[in-house]
Amino acid sequence: MSPERTSAYRRVIQTLNQLGPSKLLDDEQDRIRSAADSLIFSVNLLDDEAAREALEDIERLCHALVESGRWQQMTASRLAGDVFECGPERPAELKAA
Repeated sequence: MSPERTSAYRRVIQTLNQLGPSKLLDDEQDRIRSAADSLIFSVNLLDDEAAREALEDIERLCHALVESGRWQQMTASRLAGDVFECGPERPAELKAA
């Protein structure tokens, strides 16, 4: 686990602590926390289906939050980026997709 991943995880938890109770339902907070947990412990996204699914779930959640008007695009993008950065570096196969 790198310092960058640890820092990203810290930012996700900080976002949940600051915005979660007022801007996210309990289930949404759990989904974000679960995704960050899954990614922080992932070694390789190609071999970790749960981590890949967690990333896809966060993308869907952030999109829904923006589409519903509950969150601004910038806030959702920042959260999605922080969750993504909890995981290992993307392999070349996923970067091209």
